[in-house]
Amino acid sequence: MKIRIGVGITGWPFPKREATYLWDFVDLAESSGIDSIWLSDRIVAPTLSLESMAFFGAMAGRTKRMKFGNSVLSLPLRHPTVLAKEIATVDFLSGGRMLPAVGLGTNNPGEFEAVGVNVKERAGRTDEAIALMRRLWTEDAVTFEGRYFKTTEATVLPKPVQKPCPPIWIGGRTDAAFRRVGRLGDGWLVAAMTPDEAGEGIRAIRGYAAEAGRAVPEDHYGAILSYCFADSQEEAMREAAPHFLRARSDVRPEECSALGTTEEIVASIERYVAQGVSKFVMRSACPPDQVMAQTERLAREIVPLFHKR
Repeated sequence: MKIRIGVGITGWPFPKREATYLWDFVDLAESSGIDSIWLSDRIVAPTLSLESMAFFGAMAGRTKRMKFGNSVLSLPLRHPTVLAKEIATVDFLSGGRMLPAVGLGTNNPGEFEAVGVNVKERAGRTDEAIALMRRLWTEDAVTFEGRYFKTTEATVLPKPVQKPCPPIWIGGRTDAAFRRVGRLGDGWLVAAMTPDEAGEGIRAIRGYAAEAGRAVPEDHYGAILSYCFADSQEEAMREAAPHFLRARSDVRPEECSALGTTEEIVASIERYVAQGVSKFVMRSACPPDQVMAQTERLAREIVPLFHKR
């Protein structure tokens, strides 16, 4: 089971709204041992956020080594035939480095209305879209007739470089999400879960996959963690508090984050590893002017400890 550490971008975490800050971040990650870059996904939002597929097209030309993916892409907001074409194109241009991770999206009806989709249809659309995209990536002249999508002898070219097709990871921390991963997913990527909860999710997914007569690869379980280096966990909490991406009223932030000294951050990651998580998306929870320094420390002090295993 290979442990890999990537970094995540949500919104615009940099000091100014200038693209040079993003590319400095990407170049730092590419030149270090960081495994991958992951982008959160919002089509309609009150704050600056990049469109995923446009960004990944730029990443395909900017980088040579790193993989990149969504954390996670709101699948019901896209038409699967168009999205299959976009992902295949990016995978082709990057030499097989595209990692699609998808989910149902938010429960905000306005975001779905903005693209002409009923939020109540998001689960059914997601299931159909996954099935259709896989067929478009692996077959020609695809005829598909579902409740939401239909194609007649449709062919998408180029095909992805990854064979048989890019693995589709699925997000979510509900039992319905676990069932969906077990039935349809090639992996699981989750945020805002404690190590014990992640372990319970992994065991549930394994059970649902077995019921469906399939298996999710053992090294395809991932967690999104906020992190912040400081001289102590208490200091890191004070620094990170305004920058946490998600809050749960039933769980303290430090229970599903990696905060404090290098040793404390390593220990936090190890608790997830012990539960079966092997892929990590680390999101810096710090003031914008510290993002680069925090990323440099992650690459220097954390990544080598896990990637050498």
